Amino acid sequence: MLNGKTALITGGAGGIGRFIAEKFTRSGVSVLIADINVKAGVKAASDLSRHKEALFFKCDISKETQVKKLISFAAARFGKIDIIVNNAGFGDWRSMEKRPMKAWDRVIAVNLTAQYMLVKHALPKMKEGGAVINISSTRALMSEPGSEPYAASKAGILGLTHALAASLAPKRIRVNAISPGWINVSGYKETKRDREQHFVKRVGRGEDIAEACAFFADEEKSGFITGQNLVVDGGMTKKMIYL
Repeated sequence: MLNGKTALITGGAGGIGRFIAEKFTRSGVSVLIADINVKAGVKAASDLSRHKEALFFKCDISKETQVKKLISFAAARFGKIDIIVNNAGFGDWRSMEKRPMKAWDRVIAVNLTAQYMLVKHALPKMKEGGAVINISSTRALMSEPGSEPYAASKAGILGLTHALAASLAPKRIRVNAISPGWINVSGYKETKRDREQHFVKRVGRGEDIAEACAFFADEEKSGFITGQNLVVDGGMTKKMIYL
């Protein structure tokens, strides 16, 4: 049961994160959205407050000082942290020849290092039976040209997930990852060809990932699952495609 729990969701102001925050607040979870987009974050918190308490905190999660302030705010406001959803992330799709190393460093910092750092500083405020959900990607399992920093960071999340699951086991905190496939949260107009690339004959929706997060966050439903990666992609990574 999720009702009465508290959750910290990074990158919750838009995209998949917004759908996760919506699902949680509708399930009775008090949510703190951490994002760098102030306008979208304030609006999200305002909109979601009609379901359950929802707050926004501006935070660049790649900065340790800001992460510490975020955790302090969450602890002061909620008194505890039951659920962490490490969702924030981005990519740099330039060719290797054109991508400066500082771009690589930034992607790794936001997508991977920040996930570890957030759990590290939140752990003293987390209670037994808590859950950490790390959002990876099917890009951890398959690639296209120009995806090196994104793919590396998302693959690193999978290793981080089972390592954290081992380290947090004594406190009975479960850690799992979700690897979304093609999730259309941009309003892109899908084609028949897009849908045919999936066994389920449709492109993913934000709700698909939100439902998976709710499952992992609920100890009654997933209490025997930790250290795992759930691929939510409509079967796309299992479908053979011949050019």
